[in-house]
Amino acid sequence: MADVAIQAGPRALAHIRANGLSANDITIVPGAAGGPKGLGLAKLDEWLFADWLPTSFATRTKPINLIGASIGAWRFASVCKGAPGGVFSSQATRAGLRALADAYCEQRYPKNTNAAFVSGTARDLIRDLFVGQIGDVLSHPHYRLNLLAVRGKGLLARDVPGRTHVGFAAATVANLGGRRHLRHFLDRVWFTANSPETSAPIGVSPLFAAQFDAFHTDYATLTETNFSDALVSSGSIPLVMQGVSNIVGAPRGTYWDGGIIDYHLSLPYAAHAGLTLYPHFTHTITPGWLDKAVPWRRARGHDLDSLILISPTADYLARLPNARLPDRGDFKRYADDADTRIKHWRTAMAESERLRDEVAKAFSSDRLADLITPLP
Repeated sequence: MADVAIQAGPRALAHIRANGLSANDITIVPGAAGGPKGLGLAKLDEWLFADWLPTSFATRTKPINLIGASIGAWRFASVCKGAPGGVFSSQATRAGLRALADAYCEQRYPKNTNAAFVSGTARDLIRDLFVGQIGDVLSHPHYRLNLLAVRGKGLLARDVPGRTHVGFAAATVANLGGRRHLRHFLDRVWFTANSPETSAPIGVSPLFAAQFDAFHTDYATLTETNFSDALVSSGSIPLVMQGVSNIVGAPRGTYWDGGIIDYHLSLPYAAHAGLTLYPHFTHTITPGWLDKAVPWRRARGHDLDSLILISPTADYLARLPNARLPDRGDFKRYADDADTRIKHWRTAMAESERLRDEVAKAFSSDRLADLITPLP
């Protein structure tokens, strides 16, 4: 395939070879952190969440878990706007995703802006996107929203100028010595919409063992009261945005971007029944945001056995503006020319039709297994 690479773990590949692939097979969809890179999947997202996955809704007994950090959380919250009044609508799902893409794309910042301004802009964006619709998002009959954030401790227990800089500098050094050392600075907090099968708050992991890796994980229920704070915190980039303090219904403390621990969501997917479908920006999974500085630190092994990873190819990226997906650095690169940045981002969004079309063709092919390469 020219534009899309599809990789699969051994369990997923064996299933596809024996049975093909249907939307009913998918029980989890992860969404990575990565800021504007999410725009590069715009049309693929629309097809997956508004058209392909809904082919299973008539026969499903449990919702599909959407797990997102940062822009992944924002994408999936927008997907969950697609069932107004509890009735799924493909049109509303596409509209929710397009509204997010448009609002994110049109952000403009003055030079030398500060964290308070960026955080205020994010809060305004979330408020405008979800006003009057939070109840529908949290009660979607077929998609269950999961948002990941981190909560600081020690030097990062509070967002204080100077102290926060020192805290994240120390966390970066500790992470170089081993990902597990990051746990001394940050805990994971997993926010989940109540399951449609029960009205009781979850209080525990909805998918995996309660403590499934080196990081302490707290679990909290998403409500109309804490939704906006949780969603903003999931994308609150340290030092670029302010931390979010004391989210209602979650442990007290200061919250930041979930991608710091869960950048590309290296989670124990194989421990859960069914297959995991991962539309991703790249062909590798980098566990934490700070692991970008440690290129050999990549997710691999048994946890990915049930994973199907979809990503753009190098040939696809070469045809985009600047030969890459949009990224957060573009805000600075085009600080004096926001119109050009927006034009390039919108081109990348439109070009993602090629990703959509190639995945749709592959998923409908009886040769799908031949188009997939094994995950390393």
